[in-house]
Amino acid sequence: MLFESEAEVLAWYEKQERILTKECIDSIPWHEISQHPLNPEIFPTLLYMRDVERLTSVYYDEVLHTPTSKDPVIRSFIDRWSTEEPVHGDLINRFLNEAGHPTPENWYDGVKAKIPKAYRWEQRFSSLFSRCVGKRFAAVHMTWGAIQEFSTLTGYQRMWELAHHPILERLLMAIAREEARHAFFYWSIARVKLLKSKFSRSLSRFLVNTFWTPVGQGAKTEEDTNHVIAFLFGGEEGVRRMDQRVNQQLERLPGMVGLKTVTERVAQIGLANGRSI
Repeated sequence: MLFESEAEVLAWYEKQERILTKECIDSIPWHEISQHPLNPEIFPTLLYMRDVERLTSVYYDEVLHTPTSKDPVIRSFIDRWSTEEPVHGDLINRFLNEAGHPTPENWYDGVKAKIPKAYRWEQRFSSLFSRCVGKRFAAVHMTWGAIQEFSTLTGYQRMWELAHHPILERLLMAIAREEARHAFFYWSIARVKLLKSKFSRSLSRFLVNTFWTPVGQGAKTEEDTNHVIAFLFGGEEGVRRMDQRVNQQLERLPGMVGLKTVTERVAQIGLANGRSI
């Protein structure tokens, strides 16, 4: 399904009903989580996933300080997106507690407090640069967002395959359904915008190729990110999965053919540090 205009993309997205409704959440047998064994090596990656989802409020504030937020279609999307993503983090946190990995009540405050100062300075520079470029920077945001959302979606799929935990699989599958919609929105808007502007295509390709980092890196340490990559995508099969599900989606965008940034980054870690689970 390919859209010809941004309005068509938004119309499609706004027709999508919320997956994680109260009824859906209440139907999950939370009390059965502790009845199924879970490899302790999974917890660091689940914590990373929880933190990145919950930090959406930080990412949202960052976008609001860029020309991208002035785009009415994108603004309509991110206003809803910013309410859905934190719920994913809260649900993962609930799972962790039920699985015997208790977290403090104010855990999110701790996560925010650990964001490196360097990351905040980088975001200020990025915001300033985006204002210089103007509205055409939205194509970069959408391209970048598509990569991150497809990466997140693929990460969840790998997690439930590796964990072999029926309740975690059920939860992550529901989260993944919402992530898939987010990914398709980003990708579709990026496609429309990139088709319109050679400048946007050149700028997006350059910035992704030069500055792209995996989901969460920056707000989280590179060491943490590398651990998650090695755990979820270690070995040739893991790298192949990221190439097929993420990098090839990137290459389908106008001006991105042959850009292997994602695959190369994952292979650098994944082939050197395979999973031990």
